[in-house]
Amino acid sequence: MSADPNIALVTDSTASLTKEDRERLDISVVNLYVILNGEQRRENEIDDYASFYKAVLESPQLTTTSQPSVGDFMEVYAPLLDAGKDVISLHLSGGISGTCEAARQAAGQLEADGLGGERITVVDSRTTAGGLALTTLGAANAIAAGKSVEECVAQIEGARDGLETLIMVDTLEYLRKGGRIGGAQAWIGGALKIKPLITLEETVRPVEKVRTTSRAMQRLKDFASEKAASGEEITWTAQHIQAPELAAELAAHCREVFQCEGAFLDEMFTVLGCHAGPGLVAIGTVPTALVGSKF
Repeated sequence: MSADPNIALVTDSTASLTKEDRERLDISVVNLYVILNGEQRRENEIDDYASFYKAVLESPQLTTTSQPSVGDFMEVYAPLLDAGKDVISLHLSGGISGTCEAARQAAGQLEADGLGGERITVVDSRTTAGGLALTTLGAANAIAAGKSVEECVAQIEGARDGLETLIMVDTLEYLRKGGRIGGAQAWIGGALKIKPLITLEETVRPVEKVRTTSRAMQRLKDFASEKAASGEEITWTAQHIQAPELAAELAAHCREVFQCEGAFLDEMFTVLGCHAGPGLVAIGTVPTALVGSKF
C-alpha cells in the first residue's frame, strides 16, 4: 500500500495486527502490557500463547494489564514528527482503557515542548481487536488515497459507525475479574451455565445467552448470513483466543456467504485474552464502502 508520505498512522497492540499486516498498511504500533506473576511484559514480547494462558491459570496472582505510558507514545511519535509527518493515532475504546488518554497526554507534552505535538490527532475507535483492525484499515486506505487528516478522520468515524461485532466468550468470569464486565454484569449469576454473546460499543454490552458452544457458533454464523443478505459488499474479520478450530469453522462460513476472503484472521493478542479468557470467537463486519477497500 502506497500511503501519503505526509501522514503517519499509529495504533495499539490490541488491534492484533500481524507483522505482515503492519508492514502492508504502514502502521506503527504502541504496545500495551501484561503483568503476570509480578513481571510486566510488552504485549509483542509474548508469542507462545498456549504457555502464556497455562501460566495465567496456574498463577496464584490475578494477571493484570496496563495501558502504554505517555513515554511509550512519545517514543513512537517523536521520529514521525521529526520526519515532518502529521500523525493519526487510533486506539481501543476509551470506555475500557486509558490508552487514548495517554496518547492525548503525550501529544500535549510534545506540543508543550515545541516538538510538533499539535500535528497529532488522537481518535477513539470505541472498539478493539478485529473492530480496531477494520477501522485501522479504513484509516490506512484513506491515507493511501491522499486524503487530508480531516478526511481520514471522517473515514475512520464512518467505518466506526458502520462496524458491527458479535463475540462469543466461554465464560464471563475473566471479564468480571478484570472489571470490564459492563452491561453483562446481570448475567454473572448463571455465567457457568451459558455461552454469552456480547458486543463492544465503547463498553461491553450483552446481546444474547445460549446454552452450548454449538448454538453460540450457529448464532455467529447467522450474524454473518444476515450481513451478507443486506446486499452490500462487506469486509469482515474472524478472530479468536485459543480456539483456532472454531475460528476456522466461522471463517469458512464467512467465505461462503460473503464470497471473499477475510481482512484479518488472527488470534487476539494477550491483553484481551487476559480479560476475555480462552475460548473466545468473534466476527466483525463493516460495509466495504466505509473502509475504502477490503485489504
